[in-house]
Amino acid sequence: MVLLLLVTPLANEAQPPGKMPRVGVLAAGSASEAPNTAFFDRMRDLGYLEGQTVIFERRFAAGRIQDLPALAEQLVTTKPDVIFAPVTPAALAARKATPTIPIVFAVSADPVGAGLVASLRQPGGNVTGLMSMNTELAAKRLELLKEVAPRISRVAVFLNPDNVPDRQQLNALNRAATDLRVVIVPIAIREPDDLTRAFTDARAQGADAVMIIPNPLNIQFRTRIMQFAAQNALPTMDAEDRGAREGALMSYGPSWAGNFRQAAQLVDRILKGARPRDLPVEQPTRFELVINMKTAKTIRLPIPPALRLRADQVIDP
Repeated sequence: MVLLLLVTPLANEAQPPGKMPRVGVLAAGSASEAPNTAFFDRMRDLGYLEGQTVIFERRFAAGRIQDLPALAEQLVTTKPDVIFAPVTPAALAARKATPTIPIVFAVSADPVGAGLVASLRQPGGNVTGLMSMNTELAAKRLELLKEVAPRISRVAVFLNPDNVPDRQQLNALNRAATDLRVVIVPIAIREPDDLTRAFTDARAQGADAVMIIPNPLNIQFRTRIMQFAAQNALPTMDAEDRGAREGALMSYGPSWAGNFRQAAQLVDRILKGARPRDLPVEQPTRFELVINMKTAKTIRLPIPPALRLRADQVIDP
């Protein structure tokens, strides 16, 4: 598939004078999520005013990644000049729906491994974007969780096994678990209705900590996961700083909002004539540790002073 994309002409010449660009948005979550807002805010800063200088065609899957292929096909019929598909499942669905319309992603854990691009330096085809580094950071997140709660031994990992990035991160966690003397307990969540059963499974399997893999469903129902963790006094690690602000004990990773803003820059460049195949996939260089002291107090977990000093942000009670 990648080789075919490399030789396929791509329809992304600069916009003719007077033609209002049309930007497709294919998101796995909901419109109200902060990173999506960051994308639209940055587009506005770049001069793209909806209804005046740009038309946005939006499709949101509300956490149901199985709906993305049909939504992508619908979106392609609107003939957008470029598609913003923030996460890997959305970008894969968009790429399957069109081999020619440029596609930009914002947070792919492993775009090469997922088959989105041929390489980071030379994407080839019609797709480019930014990495989340979630697979590379999975072991570090587990290490931080063990540092803050040394007695944990069974870590529940809520994931969608049908999602490629989830499987990649689970493999990385399993590789790191032995050295850290913990057991990874994968808990499958494919649908919103799976949440209650997932919580029951986590308790039944003796989970004493939680890792939240940043997939669309987990992000949409993060509050419920946080409530479960708090009620059971489980330390929780999230990949997004937003997760720590919303109740996770800790988060570690790049700023998703920052990635979404930078994705808007790539969309702008493509609308001005750049080709995705010529735009290297960008990697974050700054990772932030956020600790929520209110959550620590709620679950009665003391935070080591040395770890608190290393935090980029501390949310006080």
